[in-house]
Amino acid sequence: MGGIALTTHEVLELHVAELRQLFNSMDPAPFRERDLDPAAEAYIVDWAREIKGSRPLALRVHVDNGAARPEDAAMLREAVDQYFRQREKATRRRLSQLFRVGRISLLIGLVFLGAALAVSEAAGVLFHKERYAKLVQESLVIGGWVALWRPMEIFLYDWWPIRSEVRLYERLGSIDVSLLPRVAEGRTVP
Repeated sequence: MGGIALTTHEVLELHVAELRQLFNSMDPAPFRERDLDPAAEAYIVDWAREIKGSRPLALRVHVDNGAARPEDAAMLREAVDQYFRQREKATRRRLSQLFRVGRISLLIGLVFLGAALAVSEAAGVLFHKERYAKLVQESLVIGGWVALWRPMEIFLYDWWPIRSEVRLYERLGSIDVSLLPRVAEGRTVP
């Protein structure tokens, strides 16, 4: 995963003074298990969101202070991979939870619609000669259909942005990460 062929990957170049800048300083876990810094994560995610197509992604991190040791490169690859795979899992759980709420809401909405239609029919039979009977009947029918609003919103619109997020994190979970020392002007990386 070290050498990235620029023609096959979409590459994000990040320049940091020290490797620890990429990680959340409030997280007490070892670097390998730390969360990414929120600003670094937002920058990487926003960049990846703009990349269309299915070309693989690559992250090249240039470190100003200190040499890029092989163990640091391996640790960075593992940390970035683990972080985005955890985000993918969390987003999948959020999508599953949304569908669960949608199914429960749909069941409640259908029961309420059935009850509203039954009461509407009963009101029509009982008050068929009253002037307000039609108003009561139609109000109950409308109320029953309104009870289906939320499940329809979930199943028609709410799920697909979350699914797009899952795909984005899947893609970022397999990003090719390399760690490079900062090179002085006019010099090349050996």
